[in-house]
Amino acid sequence: MTPYLQATGVEVRFGGLKALDDCSFTVQQGRITCLVGPNGAGKTTVFNVITGFHRPNAGSVSFKGRSLDGLKPQAIVKAGIARTFQNLRLFSDLTAIDNVLASLPGQSGEEPFVAICRPFHVASGQRQRRREALAILDRVELSARAGDFVRNLSYGEQKLLIIARVLATGAELLLLDEPASGLSAGALEGVMALLRSLQHDGKTLLVVEHNTRVVQKIADEVLFLHQGHLMAQGSPDSIVSDPALAEIYFGGAL
Repeated sequence: MTPYLQATGVEVRFGGLKALDDCSFTVQQGRITCLVGPNGAGKTTVFNVITGFHRPNAGSVSFKGRSLDGLKPQAIVKAGIARTFQNLRLFSDLTAIDNVLASLPGQSGEEPFVAICRPFHVASGQRQRRREALAILDRVELSARAGDFVRNLSYGEQKLLIIARVLATGAELLLLDEPASGLSAGALEGVMALLRSLQHDGKTLLVVEHNTRVVQKIADEVLFLHQGHLMAQGSPDSIVSDPALAEIYFGGAL
């Protein structure tokens, strides 16, 4: 059976530093997989390699049997993989709905001839796109803030908005970089519930997460990364209860 997402022997070097070293793992379709490890373990570099922001010095990544090697980030999104970043990267001077609209594929501005010659068709398409964007905001419980500028949203609402933006791409594999970091207890529960509901919608999630409570509540499987190398892959309980991994992660019990 062809693996859904597979990294094989990935190596990334920055000068004399190896950010990833013979890093190999698989992600199963329809599951939530959490990528954990101490700071500097290479978690964000893994995301950058999968999504085409870094080309590995060695090794390869494949998605549903298709090699991603050499593809640009835009092509990887079209292939069905979208990501968030640690820093939110939102358009703070635009509204929430405009941020989502910017992530929908098939922008009318990409075909200027059509915009000039078929203005009514374009206007109809724009209305449809706004309905789609509003439905996505409703999916993350932000439809009431659709017309508000991003700079006026709370941090928790901005976290939901970046998830809405990756949903707008239509991707089936979502790479979420610390979606729960910095949230209040109430907002944290809401994000965890949202991630589980996205899984029920048929999405596959690969999530970088530091909060072990979140990992135990949402993850079906955990990848433990250390010094750019995959040290362990297993259930949340088996990873969290491993004393050797706890020593690496926190210098003590998890």
